[in-house]
Amino acid sequence: MVPLGLIIFDCDGVLVDSEPLSMRVLLQTIAEAGAEIDVAEGYEAFLGKSLATVCDQLRRDYGIDLDAAVLERMRRHLYRAIRRELQPIPGIAEALAGFSQPLCVASSSQLERIALSLEVTGLAPYFKGNLFSASMVTRGKPAPDLFLHAAERMSVAPSNCIVIEDSPAGITAALEAGMAVFGFTGGSHARTEAHHGKLAALDPLAVFDDMRDLPVLIQDLQHRQRVS
Repeated sequence: MVPLGLIIFDCDGVLVDSEPLSMRVLLQTIAEAGAEIDVAEGYEAFLGKSLATVCDQLRRDYGIDLDAAVLERMRRHLYRAIRRELQPIPGIAEALAGFSQPLCVASSSQLERIALSLEVTGLAPYFKGNLFSASMVTRGKPAPDLFLHAAERMSVAPSNCIVIEDSPAGITAALEAGMAVFGFTGGSHARTEAHHGKLAALDPLAVFDDMRDLPVLIQDLQHRQRVS
């Protein structure tokens, strides 16, 4: 049996229901810069990726360059929306309270945004400051760098980690890092058969849509490992 030493959570769409807020602000910013991208295309292209990766894609695929002033204005609009509207994923606090293993967050968002999101939704105490951002590594998701960085900082081998992710990029990153991963489709942006299918096609351990099921999924995994 490989002991479970660390549970790594993505933030947006896994801990907090922020993806619709951030996508709305991003697409508004893109429209102001001269390109129209609909919501479905936005999720397909940008979900789960770091801002640096998104900006690279916008330059390459749409001919749009979001300069520092535009990005700062976008950040202010998003943080205002987070403070006014952000909600935790239903059932997440109950799930987190039941774990005895160390927990951390590894998110494509900037560290300031991760901390704000957890503070607004009351989830910060569960993570004890163990927050890791794509800004800390050279390559964001779908590269494995962020998850490997989080495991190293938490002094846990990658094979002893479980990742909870809502995006294809995140699941790909976790698998590339040699970690077990569960796909989550309970965020308001992810409750479609199409999204479920995209995650399932990457072959995570399971795809689930209710955070209250997560402790049982992890217990079942540990049981299977004990008897194998």
